[in-house]
Amino acid sequence: MQKVPMSKRLRYAFDNTMSKGTGALIAWLGLASALLIGLAALIIVIAKIPPAPGEEPVSFWEAFWLGLMRTLDSGTMGGDEGTGFRLVGLGVTLAGVFIISILIGLLTSGIESKLDDLRKGRSFVVETNHTVILGWGPQVYSIISELVLANENQRDACVVILAPKDKVEMEDEIRDKVGDLKTTRIVCRTGNPIDLADLEIVNPHASKAIIIPAPDMDDPDTNVIKSILAITNNPNRRPVEQPYHIVAEIRNRRNFEVARMVGKDEVELVLADDLISRITVQTSLQSGLSVVYTDLLDFGGDEIYFSTQPALVGKTFGEAVHLFEDSALIGLRYAPGKLALNPPMDQRIEADHQLIMITEDDDRIRVSGSSDFGINAEVIRDPDFKTMIPVRVLILGWNRRAPSVLQELDNYLFKGSKIVLVAESDDAAEVIERQNAGLKQAQVEFIAGDITDRAVLNEINAPAFQHVILLSYSDDMDPQQADARTLVTLLHLRDISDKKRAGYSIATEMLDIQNRDLAAVTRSDDFIVSNKLVSLMLTQISENKELSLVFEDLFDPEGSEMYLKPIGDYIAPGRAVNFHTIVEAARRKGHVAVGYRLQGSAASAAQAYGVHLNPKKSEQVKFEEGDRVIVLADN
Repeated sequence: MQKVPMSKRLRYAFDNTMSKGTGALIAWLGLASALLIGLAALIIVIAKIPPAPGEEPVSFWEAFWLGLMRTLDSGTMGGDEGTGFRLVGLGVTLAGVFIISILIGLLTSGIESKLDDLRKGRSFVVETNHTVILGWGPQVYSIISELVLANENQRDACVVILAPKDKVEMEDEIRDKVGDLKTTRIVCRTGNPIDLADLEIVNPHASKAIIIPAPDMDDPDTNVIKSILAITNNPNRRPVEQPYHIVAEIRNRRNFEVARMVGKDEVELVLADDLISRITVQTSLQSGLSVVYTDLLDFGGDEIYFSTQPALVGKTFGEAVHLFEDSALIGLRYAPGKLALNPPMDQRIEADHQLIMITEDDDRIRVSGSSDFGINAEVIRDPDFKTMIPVRVLILGWNRRAPSVLQELDNYLFKGSKIVLVAESDDAAEVIERQNAGLKQAQVEFIAGDITDRAVLNEINAPAFQHVILLSYSDDMDPQQADARTLVTLLHLRDISDKKRAGYSIATEMLDIQNRDLAAVTRSDDFIVSNKLVSLMLTQISENKELSLVFEDLFDPEGSEMYLKPIGDYIAPGRAVNFHTIVEAARRKGHVAVGYRLQGSAASAAQAYGVHLNPKKSEQVKFEEGDRVIVLADN
């Protein structure tokens, strides 16, 4: 083996030291300065050179101090006297000029580098019990807005965002789109959520919740699954006895089980496409239901909470629905992972049960001490038999959620109903033909056409339909272009409705929240469905993990769902009654009444389109024909 010369070994060691960065360079310069000053001090001591003629020679450390002053300030040597001392001082000063100049340059460069790192958002987040958002997209603004509302009762809440985007840009956009953050601090960091090193920056192991929205890319689910893996399989992960609370969005159902296997019990998944399809269908068939869902999903009004009430142990669910003045009991949680909305009215409440409530805040849940509810039994009536009437539904547009929308519609429509789908799509006809075989209640007819063309809408006779669903071309166009087509079609539909006095309801899917606001009008049935719904649900579940099961049950066609049923199904209209009377009429039918809608205010945005969710039960209201009761029922 060839022997390596010592000079090359020293050079290699020096190069390795230099590669360690600014700190190493400063250390070498400091060492060189100390050696230089020490050599000068040694010359002064050995040669016994006095600092000035007639003075005594100085000690080594005094000479070292004088030399140090001359390296830091070249003007110090101006007062030197004596040829020997001046020569030594001149040498030290000249060497110091070069060394200090290099040192100042290095310090400046190092400080700029650190400031640049801070600007880029690469420093460690020293937070605990914070909420982490992994990724960036339009949904982030809605998530932050809702977290700000949820954190209003906390003095110093923190939300940390990690995304492959410039830190300053993120902060500026949040400031512009969200506005007042109240008691919540937003900390942005730049990095890749699937990179283990970058993930450590946001300290996910000390967080209370981690939200992973699906990114805007060709295969978003893959990225979400990798992010879940980066947390749960992290070598620095927290103990399994302290599981993570991860809430993630999955777009495609076929990736659902894989994400579940990766996250196990530590992740709650929101299947975005199914959620939007179900809400689109339910709101399209029931005018006013959109307002109810929006109220339940955001933190601005009433939300769903869990509550333990020992005083109700032994009572039946049917008895308990009357015992809350300004909260609505809608279900029971029997055990972790097991609950029921609208359980049997004779279900006994046990000590380990929790109540599922709709209320403004959990501190508002109080058991009423009164047993006199003022129920007017005279007006309560059993409804006449209602004939199941087939309906006609018009679907305009096409995207990957269309097959799911068709299947969901079939779960709610009566036998003999018809669905007509109009779109410009090469594969729509083939998909519909395959799906028709699996539908039990309705048949689907496909018509190829441009939904923005008024002639096409006139030819299919839109007023002949009871319900219209307007889907966005989200698969083939960018959000702005797709929303533009949706807006044009929506304007045509509203104009046709006004001119023909057609009574069809419209459920419209929008991609961009700002475009949704542009399209909003004073009609509650013109509900704009967008990814904001997914954002609201992600945020709700991040605050309470078990809400995932509640929402799954609420939006599933199996079991109980929200309905707006005619007031005449419950009481004889025309007389003022309290809401206890409505609750009792619903209880006798096995339903849970949670509110009502007054038709006279249906066009007023200021009055929430006539929707009153979770009203005070003792409040007197005069109901008229056309008003509806908001109930949780199984049909």
